Amino acid sequence: MLIDKKLIPLTFGGLGIGITEFVMMGLLPDIAKDLDITIPTAGHLISSYAFGVVVGAPILAIIAAKYPPKRILIGLMILFTVFNAISAFSPSYFTLLIARFFSGLPHGAFFGVGSVVASRIAPKGKEAQAVSLMFAGLTIANLFGVPLGTFIGHNYSWRYSFGIVAIVGIITLLSLKYWLPNLQSEKKTDIKTELSFFAKREAWIIILMISIGTGGLFCWISYIAPLMTEVAGFEEGNVTYILMLAGFGMLVGNFFGGYLADKFSPAKASIALLLAMCVILIVVFFVSSNPVLALVTTFFTGAIAFALAAPIQMLMIRTAKGSEMIAASASQASFNIGNALGALFGGFPLVYGLSYNYPSLVGAIMALTGSFFAYWLIRRFAKTKAEQVEATTDVEVQEEVAELV
Repeated sequence: MLIDKKLIPLTFGGLGIGITEFVMMGLLPDIAKDLDITIPTAGHLISSYAFGVVVGAPILAIIAAKYPPKRILIGLMILFTVFNAISAFSPSYFTLLIARFFSGLPHGAFFGVGSVVASRIAPKGKEAQAVSLMFAGLTIANLFGVPLGTFIGHNYSWRYSFGIVAIVGIITLLSLKYWLPNLQSEKKTDIKTELSFFAKREAWIIILMISIGTGGLFCWISYIAPLMTEVAGFEEGNVTYILMLAGFGMLVGNFFGGYLADKFSPAKASIALLLAMCVILIVVFFVSSNPVLALVTTFFTGAIAFALAAPIQMLMIRTAKGSEMIAASASQASFNIGNALGALFGGFPLVYGLSYNYPSLVGAIMALTGSFFAYWLIRRFAKTKAEQVEATTDVEVQEEVAELV
């Protein structure tokens, strides 16, 4: 595992983003009661944030591409901190809805730019592990930050939870200022150059792979609370600890995924992990009625799901030569599409009266579909490699293509 003080600001940023994204699920009843709205209406606050991520990821990445990375990241974190602070003081549902949208705008761009920065700082051959250190912030958020924010929201006020996120944002800003190196922008770019990434067929294969494949995770985790109470038989008071177990699995899996991507290749790591996710979700479907096995599969499902983060991000970066930032940002937007699709498709069996272990079966189908896209991608990379190796004697070009396969 690669630990470097220069990367810690990115971990802090991931921590703040992870808390504000996932704590809302646990705070919906408290917010609904305080603002005198229904829980389904409060659920629009989750959608508003996700919509902000999808909109902000490519737009902010394009705007920021020609500026030095440190300046970009500080600007994004200022936006994030300000609107989370506004969320804490929102006097009405409408104000909070708008604040959540603007809080989501910097999410994808921060991880996109941060991924490029991490890969540039890292020693040769350790790039994916460096990226996984940034995503460790998300896993730590799920392990500690989200349960703490939910507890504070339940027992004191949901506003304090967003206040904590704003404080984490301030800490991130200070660490960015004093610890992140002053890397220069690698190129002067324009919108046309950045958008050229989307002209590649490989780009859309990866986007489909992420949006559908990672939807398998969200089929499972969106309904994990009723799965554990209704199927596994746990008391509601134990759900927080079960979520922490899932978060611990995510933490472990995140670093393992970075190791796999560096050891083999991002594409091979992605297909292996998507197939593993398919298998573990099928296991979840069959064993969740057993409390012990339900806990074991909770850990491993979280681990496998988040092991995908670094390989997929590196796959995007290495595929998008000249458009790395917008590509890495687009992957975050795709994750959020996967979030929405997973929750939607995973809910279909419940509409027809099936039990809460059935969403995991839907998730297995989505993960398997994602692995087909990963296989298609590997075939295309292999074909490109053969063509370029045959057409050129440039060792550097050959190495760039080999990194993808």
